[in-house]
Amino acid sequence: MERHRVGLALIAAIVLAVAVPAGVQASGFQLVEQNGSGLGNAFAGQAAGVRDASAIFFNPAALTRINGRQFVVSVEPIGVGTDFADARSARPFLPVATGLVLPVSVGGPGGDAGAWIPVPNGYVSWRVANPVWLGLGVNAPFGLKTEWDPDWIGRFHAVKSEVRTVNLNPTVAVRLSEALAVGAGANYQRLDAELTQSVAYGGIAFGAAGALGGPAAAAAILAQLGPAGLGYEGLGRVKGDSWAWGWNAGAMLRLGEAARLGVSYRSKVKHDLDGTATFEQAPVFATGGPVGPLGAGLNARFATGAVRTEIELPDTFSVAAAYEGGRFEILADWTRTGWSSIQDLAIARTDGTALSSVPLRFKDTWRAGLGLNYRLDDRRILRLGTAWDVSPVRDEFRTPRLPDEDRAWAAAGFEWKLGQKTAIDVGYAHLFLDKATSDRPNQESPTSAPAGALVGEYSAKVDILSVQFRVSF
Repeated sequence: MERHRVGLALIAAIVLAVAVPAGVQASGFQLVEQNGSGLGNAFAGQAAGVRDASAIFFNPAALTRINGRQFVVSVEPIGVGTDFADARSARPFLPVATGLVLPVSVGGPGGDAGAWIPVPNGYVSWRVANPVWLGLGVNAPFGLKTEWDPDWIGRFHAVKSEVRTVNLNPTVAVRLSEALAVGAGANYQRLDAELTQSVAYGGIAFGAAGALGGPAAAAAILAQLGPAGLGYEGLGRVKGDSWAWGWNAGAMLRLGEAARLGVSYRSKVKHDLDGTATFEQAPVFATGGPVGPLGAGLNARFATGAVRTEIELPDTFSVAAAYEGGRFEILADWTRTGWSSIQDLAIARTDGTALSSVPLRFKDTWRAGLGLNYRLDDRRILRLGTAWDVSPVRDEFRTPRLPDEDRAWAAAGFEWKLGQKTAIDVGYAHLFLDKATSDRPNQESPTSAPAGALVGEYSAKVDILSVQFRVSF
C-alpha cells in the first residue's frame, strides 16, 4: 500500500513537470514519445506490443496484460536543431501601390531555433477485479517550441512559438474473454500557448494613414512616429490557455499463442483559448488635427487587451500487430492523424475584431513503423525500430513557427530487468528530416501587416533519448 501511495505522489509531481515545452519530432507538433520502452522500436506497433502501464496512452485494452499494480515513469529528452538559409528574402514593404520598402534592419539568418528539452510522463495501473483494470496517466501529447533570434530576417513572421499541453487520462479496461479485451479513457487537457513576432508599427501606421486619411494624415503620422519613422518596430506577444475534454479507446485481439492485433483511437480535442495580446514599445498617436479618428484607431490596434482563438487538436487512429516467435518479437503499425482539423491560426479581440490570421492548411497524415525485439536472456531485451512519418505542413503554407517536413526514424533501445518487480528501459532515436522550403509572402492578405518576403530553406535535425523506470507490486 505504501508503494501505491508513492506511485500516486510521483504521478502528481509529473503533473507539474510535464508542462515543460516540447520540441517538434513527430509530424506537426504531436508528441509520440509517451514512454521510454517504445523509443527503441521507434514506437512501432505500440497498440499491440506495449507491455507496461503506458498502455493507458497507446491502447488502454493492453492494460489487461499487466498483473497486479504497476507504476511507470519516464523522461524523453528531445534535441532539436533548426536553421534557416536565406535565398532572396526581402524587408517588409507597403502594398504595390506605393512599393515603399520599410527602412528596418535586414537581420540575420536567425540562429538555431531549437533546443534540448525533456518530456516526462507517468502512469499507474492496477487490477481491481478479475476482468477489470483501472489506470491513470499524465503526459504531454502535443508540444512545440521554436525561438529565433529577436533580430532575424523573419522576425515579422515569427520569433517565439511555444505550445504546451498537460493531459490527465483516467482509464478502465475489461477482459471480455481470453482472446479479446477492450479499454477506454477520458482526457482532461490543459493547453498553454505563447506566440511572439516583431510588428512594423511605422509601416502599418503610415500605410493606414495614406489609405484612409490621405497625404496630410500620412505626413502627420510620420511626424508622430519620431526619429525611427517608417523603421519603427516592436515586439507583439499573444498568450492564452484553455482546458478541454477528449477521450480514447482501444481493443486488443489475441490470435493464437503468438500474435496480437491492436486498434486504438484518440479523439480530437477542441480548445477555446482566452488570453492577452501585448505590443511592446507601441507608439501612441494624437487623435486630433490631420490625424483625426485615425489616431484612435491605430492606438486601439496596438493596445494591450483580451484576445481569443480556437484550435482543434487532431484525432489519431492506429492499427498494430505483434508476433512473438522464440527469442524474437516483430512489431508493426500504421497510424493516421487528422491534422486537417487545423486550417488557420486566427486570433481576434473579444469584440470580434480580427487581430491576425495566418493560413496553415494542414493535411491529414500517416505514419508507418516496424520494430524488432530480441530477448538476450531472461533479464535483457534488445530493441530496434524504424518509421516513416509524414508532415501535415504543405510547402506553400510553411511558416517559421513550424518549419516541418517528412522524416525517417532510426532507433535502438535496451531493457534490463533489475529484479522480479523492477526494470529499466533506455533508448535512442535519430530522425532524418527532409529540407523544407520557405516562400512566405510580404502580406498574407491585402489587409495584413507587412512582414517581408521570407524565402529560403530550413534544415533540421532531431535526436531523442529515453530513460524509463518500471515497478510492479
